[in-house]
Amino acid sequence: MESLETRSRDVQERTFCKWLNTKLESHGYPQMTSLVRDLSDGVKLIQLMEIMGDTSLGRYNRNPRMRVQKAENVNKALEFIQSRGVKLTNIGPEDIIDGNLKLILGMIWTLVLRFTIADISEEGLSAKEGLLLWCQRKTEPYKEVDVQDFTSSWSDGLALCALIHCHRPDLINYDRLEKSDRHANTRLAFKVAEEHLGIPQLLDVEDLCDVARPDERSVMTYIASFFHAFSSMDQAETVSRRVEKFAELMQSVWLSKNDYEKRVRELLSAVLEIQALWAAIKFTGTYTDAKEHESNFQKYKSTTKRTWVIEKQDVTTLFGNVQTKLRTYGLREYVPPAGLTLADLDAAWNALLASEARRYRAINAQIREIKETLRKKFAGLANEFEQRLRVVSSELASIEGPLEEQQEEVKRLQTRIPDLSTTLDGVGVVDAECKAANVEENDYTIFTYQDLRFELELVVQSISKKIAFIDNQIVSRNMTNLTPAQLEQFESTFRYFDKDESNTLEQSEMTAALASLGIVYSDEDMDIIYGQLVEDYGAITYEAFINLLVEITEDQTSPAQLRESFRGIGRDKPFVTELDLRVAHLPQSAIDYLKEVMPKTQNSVGEPEYDYEAWLDDVFA
Repeated sequence: MESLETRSRDVQERTFCKWLNTKLESHGYPQMTSLVRDLSDGVKLIQLMEIMGDTSLGRYNRNPRMRVQKAENVNKALEFIQSRGVKLTNIGPEDIIDGNLKLILGMIWTLVLRFTIADISEEGLSAKEGLLLWCQRKTEPYKEVDVQDFTSSWSDGLALCALIHCHRPDLINYDRLEKSDRHANTRLAFKVAEEHLGIPQLLDVEDLCDVARPDERSVMTYIASFFHAFSSMDQAETVSRRVEKFAELMQSVWLSKNDYEKRVRELLSAVLEIQALWAAIKFTGTYTDAKEHESNFQKYKSTTKRTWVIEKQDVTTLFGNVQTKLRTYGLREYVPPAGLTLADLDAAWNALLASEARRYRAINAQIREIKETLRKKFAGLANEFEQRLRVVSSELASIEGPLEEQQEEVKRLQTRIPDLSTTLDGVGVVDAECKAANVEENDYTIFTYQDLRFELELVVQSISKKIAFIDNQIVSRNMTNLTPAQLEQFESTFRYFDKDESNTLEQSEMTAALASLGIVYSDEDMDIIYGQLVEDYGAITYEAFINLLVEITEDQTSPAQLRESFRGIGRDKPFVTELDLRVAHLPQSAIDYLKEVMPKTQNSVGEPEYDYEAWLDDVFA
């Protein structure tokens, strides 16, 4: 009957041989069948050291026939091992050449420790202790599993199944395992690990299930493969998610910039078109014709022009929102193309106002039934009021800087609204006097009382929206553990259900908002949640809403993390290929966007290589 030592030696020889074969196979070298025979000439040993050390050992005897040649090969490999800080005890070239299995196994175990187990770390513990703690933490929720060592704790296969189920529950239905069938459980774990996780089967079922004490070194070697496989899986998922979220942020900014440029082009084109139309129109000299032109002009002002006023304010706000978002995440500010800046839009708008004034004066010249005093009185008040509105609008549009300073500036502008409302009431009194006097035109102003009231309401709305936007941005900025895409989704959901634009939600609105995000509570629970938030915040503000959702998911991206993520996807290359991005499981939309924006060059076979370093330098400049 073979001794325990002999059996352990046999298990170790098979396990270590399989472990070394995984290294050889990955580099296209023929596999070994016997440690004693295949390592004796030093060739395989040198090949293994070059693979593990990721370096060349230089020239060596590739087909040694004499003992001295074999000794040179083995000695070169042993010297390399010692140069890497690995201490070898009581083994020399002759021991490997002569096939001293005990010493060979000891040397390979030393290599396993150095190149597979030594870099394992878990909560400050390393190597064997760190690997054991990792196994214990991962299997702790499984009541049938109690990992205390690397021997008998693994003999029923449940610990292996638990490790796989913990990371990939889709591969093993742990609850349906026959817990007493150790052979079947172990066989299943081996099969799933090899076929789905790429972990070679270094052990046989009998090595774990049919001995009182499985060989510790063999078990540790196999379990270390699980640690590295799952660690790589977690890291790949993290870097892919980080790149995905950043791509989503950049894509949303890119879409906003494209939307801004498209809308400014269309607005400028429409403004120029209406001015050309006015320049070509000729009066016939009749009162009816003049009144018709007046009617058409007033219709333009009450429909098209108001649409343009809103559009101008919206694109101005959109531009400010893009800049605020870029500053929030430390990205380079957006500079629109020539001819599409806010200054260009303001110049075109001023030209439109001048053209409107000329058009309106031309109409008024055709109608002489006007009381000059009332015209001047109304025009003076209206022009002064409109100028004050433009000053307020201009100051509102030009607000920039830190969010808290912007908040103070907008609130300061808000304090000027009551006085403007009082002034507008005075304008309304004079307007009523003009109507009573049958004054239907005024050469001294292009503004009506209705125009001014509309623009005042628009300014009031713009200030309220700006205050709400800044308040929400402050909240969003402080939510550093949420991704930009999540913040944008939560903010757009809040805005959609804030029907009265009060920047607060009623209980029914909050219930609907949560439901749209897939979060549903019973009426009793919702009453409790709503009451608690009102007690804490006074109302369901954006801050209360976002804090309610903050526990669901959170992430943060930094330039250093992004560079590391791209480096991981590119496998330490200074560029990535489309295949790298697909292997990282990025969504197709993210891949298409990254291919579009990253600088690229062609390699020797004509395939594009994308320079992520240059791109990140550009966006974080």
